[in-house]
Amino acid sequence: MLPSNPKIVAVGWVFGAIVGVTSCGSPRVPPPAVADLMEDRVMLDGLLLKCNSNPEFAKSGADCANARIAVDRLAARAEIAESAKREAEFERRRERLRQSQDRQRAQQELESQVDAYHLPVVPVDPPAPPATAPDPRAPVVGQTNH
Repeated sequence: MLPSNPKIVAVGWVFGAIVGVTSCGSPRVPPPAVADLMEDRVMLDGLLLKCNSNPEFAKSGADCANARIAVDRLAARAEIAESAKREAEFERRRERLRQSQDRQRAQQELESQVDAYHLPVVPVDPPAPPATAPDPRAPVVGQTNH
């Protein structure tokens, strides 16, 4: 049997309307994951703008915490990439310097080598005869006088 009292019916309708409105409302959207924010820079920028402009949202929202974590990870990733880039540039310059020094060393070795075919010709004179003839009675090394 249905209640015939209009107040009970009205309360029932109000209660039904409240339950209907709350149950039909859109479900809460979960906060975006850090990895998703790192991949979608537009969403990350929009979320950071929203967090910076609304301090209440920034304090209570997991969205802002995830956005800050994503920014920190992106900065760390960029720093690692920059460090690797600087190291690769250093290695390229060091290799060029080493090659340049090797070329200079090879050039100096070539310049210091003596080429026997291109040496200046130096005249060699035969030894001059002694000015005086040796004395036949002079002692000779290794001989005894008898």
